[in-house]
Amino acid sequence: MMIGVDRRTAAACPRSAARDSLYTPVRVVELDLDEPGVLRAPGGLGPVDPDGRVLALVRLHGHPLGLVTATGTAGDSATLRRALVDAAHRDLRVPALSTATPAARPGRVGRAGVPADLPRVSVVVATRDRPAMLRDCLDSLLRNRYPNYDVTVVDSAPSGEEARLLITGRYHGRVRYLREPRPGVARAHNRGLAAATGEILAIADDDTLVDAGWIDALVDGFEGDERIGCVTGLILPAELATRAQCALHDHGGFDKGFARRSWSLDHPPEDPLFPFTAGRFGSGANMAFRIAALRAIGGFDTATGTGTPALSGHDLLAFFRVIVNGRTLVYQPDAVVWHRHRRTEQALLGQAYSYGVGLGAYLAAALANEPGMLPALLRRLPRGAALALRRTRRRTPAGRPLPPQLARLEVKGLLYGPVGYLRGRFAGRTEPG
Repeated sequence: MMIGVDRRTAAACPRSAARDSLYTPVRVVELDLDEPGVLRAPGGLGPVDPDGRVLALVRLHGHPLGLVTATGTAGDSATLRRALVDAAHRDLRVPALSTATPAARPGRVGRAGVPADLPRVSVVVATRDRPAMLRDCLDSLLRNRYPNYDVTVVDSAPSGEEARLLITGRYHGRVRYLREPRPGVARAHNRGLAAATGEILAIADDDTLVDAGWIDALVDGFEGDERIGCVTGLILPAELATRAQCALHDHGGFDKGFARRSWSLDHPPEDPLFPFTAGRFGSGANMAFRIAALRAIGGFDTATGTGTPALSGHDLLAFFRVIVNGRTLVYQPDAVVWHRHRRTEQALLGQAYSYGVGLGAYLAAALANEPGMLPALLRRLPRGAALALRRTRRRTPAGRPLPPQLARLEVKGLLYGPVGYLRGRFAGRTEPG
C-alpha cells in the first residue's frame, strides 16, 4: 500500500514582530508514529531532546507523511512530543496504524545478503573544498542499509588535499576517491558516471545528510518499469538556524511534496509548460539514473551546472532529456535527503540569482541538445514568461509574500542564463585537453 499525501503545514519559521527582530532558530527533527516517544535528528542521528520551535518530518513505518510544527519548553520533552503527534493527526492524513500494511515499508530495508536480482547502485558525491560537510555526508551514506552499493567521491578542481586525505584515511577501503582537475559539477558527475560499475547511478551533494533508507527507496522507484530512466527524491532542510535558511524554506526550498508522481511523454500531465518545467521533477542534490539511459544521452552537459558561467541547471537538463528521449521520470518521496541551506542573507541572494541563471541556461541547453523541441518551446514561451513575472507577486507556501528581491534576482538571472550557457560552451572548447 502506498501512503500518498501531499500536505504542508503552516509556516515553520516564526514571524518576526518587527523587521529588525532577532531570529529564533527552528530545530529540525524526525518523528515516526511507530515510535511517538522518540525524536531523532536528521540523517540517522539522535535521539534528541529539543526545546523551542521545532519542525518535524512525520513518518509512518518509515514513510514520510508531511511536516508539522510545535513549540516546546526546556525540561518538558514529553509535552513537545505529544504536541507534534497531535499536530500530525490534525494536519496530515494519517492512516490508522492498524490498517497500514507492511507493504508501506521500504521494500528491502534490512534484507540480509545480496539477492541475485538486486541491482548494484554506484553512489557519486561531487565535492570541492568542504571536507567537514563531506565527512558528515559520507557518514550518513555509509549508514544506508541497502546491501549492494559502492560510494565514489569526485574531488572537483580542489585547492588542496583535504578531501583526498579524508577519504584515504577515515574511509579507506569503503569510499573511492577520484580527482577531476577541471571545475564544474557536471564534469565531476560525468567522471563518476564513467567510473560507475552498477546499473543505477545515485547522486547526492556533499552538503546533504542522507536517510538510512535512501538507496533502497531510489531502487524501489525504478522497479516495475524498465522505461523509468530517472528517480528523484524528497529534499528537506537539515537545519533552520538562520533567517536566510528559513527564507529559502518558505520560498519553496527543494521540497517537491510527499506524494509519488511520474512524468512521461506517453502520459503528459495537465501542466501546459510540460516537459520544460523540469524544476518540478526534482533537484540535483537527490537524483538517480539508470546508467544505460544516462550514457545514452551523453551524460551531463559540461557547459551547465555549478562551476560554469551557467551557475546551475545541469540536473534540470538531464531530467528534460531523459523524458524527451522516451523515458519516464519518477519522484519518490521515500528517498529522503536533508540539505544544509545557505546560512547568510548574501548567500541566499546569490543562490536565488544562480537558480535563475541556471533555468535560463537549461532552456538554452535544452534546445542545443534537443533542437527538435524548438517548436514546442516557442508555443509555451509566452505563458512561461508570464508565470516567471508573476513570481514577484506570489506568496510562499507559508502564506507570506514572496521576498521581492529573491523573485527579481531569479528573473534577472533567467534573462542572463542563455548567455551564461554560451559562455560555458565557448570555455569548454578553448580548454586544454
